[in-house]
Parts: sequence; structure tokens; C-alpha cells
Amino acid sequence: MKKIKINGGKPLKGEIIVSGAKNSAVALIPAAILADSPVILEGVPDIQDVHSLMDILEVMGVRTEFKNHRLEIDPTDMVSIPMPTGKINSLRASYYFMGALLGKYGSGVVGLPGGCYLGPRPIDLHIKGFEALGATVTTEHGATYLRSSEKGLKGTRIFMDMVSVGATINVMLAAVKAQGRTTIENAAKEPEIIDVATLLNNMGAKIRGAGTDEIRIEGVQTLHGCRHAIIPDRIEAGTYLALAAAVGGGIKVRNVIYEHLESFISKLDEMGVEMKIKEDSIEVTHADNLKPVSIKTYPYPGFATDLQQPITPLLLQVKGESIIEDTVYQKRVNHIPELNRMGANAKIEGNMIILNQTETLKGAEVEASDLRAGACLVIAGLLAEGETTISNVEYILRGYDHIVEKLQKIGADIEMVQVENEMRIEEAK
Repeated sequence: MKKIKINGGKPLKGEIIVSGAKNSAVALIPAAILADSPVILEGVPDIQDVHSLMDILEVMGVRTEFKNHRLEIDPTDMVSIPMPTGKINSLRASYYFMGALLGKYGSGVVGLPGGCYLGPRPIDLHIKGFEALGATVTTEHGATYLRSSEKGLKGTRIFMDMVSVGATINVMLAAVKAQGRTTIENAAKEPEIIDVATLLNNMGAKIRGAGTDEIRIEGVQTLHGCRHAIIPDRIEAGTYLALAAAVGGGIKVRNVIYEHLESFISKLDEMGVEMKIKEDSIEVTHADNLKPVSIKTYPYPGFATDLQQPITPLLLQVKGESIIEDTVYQKRVNHIPELNRMGANAKIEGNMIILNQTETLKGAEVEASDLRAGACLVIAGLLAEGETTISNVEYILRGYDHIVEKLQKIGADIEMVQVENEMRIEEAK
């Protein structure tokens, strides 16, 4: 058990280098098992979700080696075994093994996914896609059983009733080795989908249209290993840009693809945040007398739902009323009661978060309810007077590579502490 302790109110200045995209990595790793020879992924973030996926691969006989953000995945001796529980249940992205196993072996048993609770997140669209390709899918005893017909998977047209990143990627994984052409209509357009399609194409797949609402896949018989560099994490970049604007001390965020953050940066610009935007970096130079804004989250290229929580502490620095409405995950509001423990002037009304200027945030003991809520509390702790202690930091470590060390390098008084002894004392009482 760990906690993060922060002594806030310190001036922060310097550079932060963004790691590889978490939401790409957790899909690219399952995708790699479709190959018949080793796959090398470069720029892999050192986060808990990556290590959990490596543990799952090890159970299946897949050899992995992870060093200096380079992950080698060797599926040469892989075996398909049921994976109903354990690590599978610990993260949401474990569902990508459904599409990968179905595509590789024509069958699989995978436990239902876990991860952060953000309200109901069913996998109906994933199942619909698999069934359209000719698979039989049943769910019982907490696991999903997948099996193709004797003739294998067959390409078809699949219309996604809702835009879904997970379902789009999962169907891609299942369809790359299906017979004939698969067309995914109303596909998600996120950069991470392009990243996965690029890897698969480098492995020998034939995928066109990734990044548009129609993806076309011509099935191939075999896929081979390759080398692939992961795109930068746009959510991590946005998180640190929100921090840079909130503390206002001059922070440059490097390894950024501006085009992946346009909707987010446009909101910072609307608020009056001054930035120097270069080819692969963004520096926040001035962020005083900011204006309130209204934010609605949408699927890409709209304002990302994953960035509405990290931007919240910044909006508390703004004169006037700001409003956030998350149209993707309406239950993504658990950070607000924690911010209120720190004295925030924030409330929830229906599906909206209402934020007004808070003169001073005070350090407090708070709890991360999910990954991005945890990032929000880190930023709030850096702004607050006094000491903030954040528990449930395992959520934060799921998606932010060496966040404590990165913040220490720009002057933050932040540390990770073990609380095992503290827990034993409480149990003894």
C-alpha cells in the first residue's frame, strides 16, 4: 500500500517529457500476440497496466523483456489457455485479449475486464462485432467464451451503434486474419486506433481508413514480428499542460503531438493561457487573469473525457463560473467531493460540474477514485497550502509513468510513501 504526499505551494519550473501513450500500449501489447515472431515496442510507458499485461503474457508462455521503455514480446511458444480471473480482472484493457485470441486461435476464454469504475461500461459492441464475424460468444461465471465456426471468421460489414475505441480496436484484432474484407462503420477515430493499425500493418496486415469513421480490413493468413514506436501520450501531455497553467511558473512539456490535443489546447487558449507551441513541445509561459469556460467532452477529436478531471484544478483558479459536462462518462464526478475536502468551490448539478474561483486550496487527506481523478488530486495538492496525502495511488500508477520523479525534477515537494506499518497499527487497534 502506497500514498503520495505533497507539500504544495512550491514554485515549479522546468521541462517534463511525456511518455508513450498508455491507451496505445495496452492495446498494442495484446495485438503483438497475433504475430508468429518477436515484436519490439519502443517508447512503452513504465506503468502498472503494462506490467499486468506482461504477467498475463507470461502465463500464456509468451516471453517478454522490458528495459528502458523497450518491450520485446516473443509469442513463438505461446499457448492458448483460459484466463478467467487474476490479472485479467485488474484492468479494463484486458478485453483486447478477446479479439487477439479470437484472431490468432479462433477461440478463447477471457475474464470480464476491471479497471477504473466510471459508470456502466458494457462490452456489448465488442460482442456484436465478434458475432458479426461468425463467432459464438457466451458469458458465464465471470468469463467470456469465444469460438469461431469450423470455417473460421469471415469478413463482413459491422456498424458500431456507438463510437467506441475499445470495440473498434477489438474488432480490428479479430478481423485481421478473417477471410475476406471487414468494414467497420462508425468507427472511433482516436490516434491510438491509428497507432494499433500501424503496428498491425507493419506486421503484415492490410488495414485502411484508421482515423476515419470507416475502417477497411483485408484478411491475411499470417502476421510477422516487427519494430514499432508508440505515439506520445496525449492525456499525460494534457495533464501536465493543465498543471503548467495552474501553477503558472513556466513549464515546457516535451514529446507532444499538437494535432492530438487541438480541442484541449483551444480551451486553454480560450481561457487566456499563453503558450509557445513548437514542433514537438508546448511551453506555458503565462496564465494570469484567466477567463471561465464551458467544456463538453466528446469522442475524438472533441475534448477528451480523460482530460476533464485534470483540468478541474485549473478552473478553480479562474474568476467566474466554469462548467464541465461529460457526455462520455456522466458518472465521472468522484473527484469533486475530494476537491471539496480541500476547500474547493465546486458542486455537481445533474450531469454538470459547476466550478467557481477558490481563493485557497488547503492540504487534506484525499482518495483517488480512478486514474484521472488521481491526476486531478495531484495537481490540486501541488496548488494547495500545506500537506496533501493521496491514497489509492495504485490508480495513478496504472497510467502515469514515474509521475513523482517527473514532478520532483521541476521542483515539486512530492514523494511516494509506504503505509504498511501504519495499516498494521490500525489493525492492531
